[in-house]
Amino acid sequence: MAVGGSELGNGLPTFAAGVPPSFRLKGPPTARSALDPAPRWLSHFPVAWWQWFLVLFELGVGGGAMIHVILRKRDPRAAAYWIAIILLVPLAGAGLYLLLGINFIQRRARFYREGSGLDYAAVAPGAIPPVVFEPEPEIIAMGPLFQGLRRLSRLAATSGNAVEILRNGDEAMPAMLAAIDRARESICLATYIFELQGIGSKFVDALERAKTRGVEVRVMVDDAGTRYAWPPVTRELRSRGVPVARFMPNRFVLRLLSMNMRNHRKFLVVDGREGFTGGMNIRQGNMLRENPPYPVQDIHCRVRGPVVAEMMRIFAEDWHFCTGETLSGPRWYPELAAVGDVCAVGIPDGPDEDLGVAASALAAALAAATQDVRIVTPYFLPTPQLYFGLIACAFRGLDVRVIVPSKNNIPLITWASRTMYPPLLERGVRIFESPPPFDHSKIFTVDGKWSCVGSTNWDPRSLRLNFEFDLACFDEILARDLNREFDAKLRGATEVTQDALDRQSLPERFRNGVARLFIPLL
Repeated sequence: MAVGGSELGNGLPTFAAGVPPSFRLKGPPTARSALDPAPRWLSHFPVAWWQWFLVLFELGVGGGAMIHVILRKRDPRAAAYWIAIILLVPLAGAGLYLLLGINFIQRRARFYREGSGLDYAAVAPGAIPPVVFEPEPEIIAMGPLFQGLRRLSRLAATSGNAVEILRNGDEAMPAMLAAIDRARESICLATYIFELQGIGSKFVDALERAKTRGVEVRVMVDDAGTRYAWPPVTRELRSRGVPVARFMPNRFVLRLLSMNMRNHRKFLVVDGREGFTGGMNIRQGNMLRENPPYPVQDIHCRVRGPVVAEMMRIFAEDWHFCTGETLSGPRWYPELAAVGDVCAVGIPDGPDEDLGVAASALAAALAAATQDVRIVTPYFLPTPQLYFGLIACAFRGLDVRVIVPSKNNIPLITWASRTMYPPLLERGVRIFESPPPFDHSKIFTVDGKWSCVGSTNWDPRSLRLNFEFDLACFDEILARDLNREFDAKLRGATEVTQDALDRQSLPERFRNGVARLFIPLL
């Protein structure tokens, strides 16, 4: 018998789909079909089994991600940001956190030092013999800061150094090429961006000539930095027989898990005696006198003296991480004599054992300031620690001045930065915007006695994610020269005022506010 439908195997009727469920006849429960994978308890809910699977999967993955955020994230702003993303964007939010929010680099430099020979082991804290300093006026005046940086950095504090400022690629690049051509023992070059075109081709030629002379050459370029130009310079160097390594090269999924952590350090060490460091990449845009299509201002430094050995050791750690090769012996670490009056402490920073060192060093310098603070940075998104450090300096009556570009190469950073200005301006911090060309320089001086030069920007990426290196220097002459560079930039800059910020249109303020939401990722 059939009533509006077909017969079931047990002889009981089933109704057509159009008959209301309340009028359907109910028979005894039947065994679940082998073709139906849904558990019986899910049959009470009007959803498919795979939808329940997605819900449970999201609860497991999203819950695990939030637990990781709560246990591991030190910055409460970043933690709150990631929890919001995970909650508001199911599945995708947890995936983004996996790709961008977790430090998968378990690099411990001491592991490499312990098994790499005497020269390498000398980098370990406690293995460096105490350094005896002359009672230089700068160190006497800023003694607590000097002692704090000595404890903060795992590298040796050294006296007897010379640091020379090189402006833009027009001064820095010829000096670096000349040093490469003078090399007789070894050359170590590390950079974030190394373009093959323009000035970069001259570096490739010089490195090949050095190798032909019998010089030991090692070149390291960050993998992300090789993608700024095509073809990649690493391919050309290999074709010429120059040993080259990419820092954290593309390994598909493995690269995705660490793509947010970059080696932003810039080193050139020649014969273990002469070094160059700062913020300058090897690209044609730095050659301002040649009128490049995308000009970039920058500052680099030539360094001589005992601190060059500390630069060499940081390069050697990175090289060992990339290749497994140990660089040791007098070819890389010659004896170094005093050549100047600068006392310098190397400040390595990165998402490994040096996490937070740079931010702590900058904060310590702000706390030690008694007269004035001068800052030039291309990206101004200070962490809360530094943000309130600047405000504290202004409250104490210090003359605090910051120069940032008026037009950034990453507009999102300019928009987000401007949302941070009002509280600083209200407390007395003076902010200036420099006109184009884009200024990539990094300058930080305190009281005309202490200065910091290197690769670190005042933004979360530099202070939490990138591998960076800076030199903290105690020397009035160097600080005076850097302040002259600051004053030269100040003459062409425009001061930011609260009135100017108030005149921004509603769309501009809304755009800037949206950009601010992305500060933890910038």
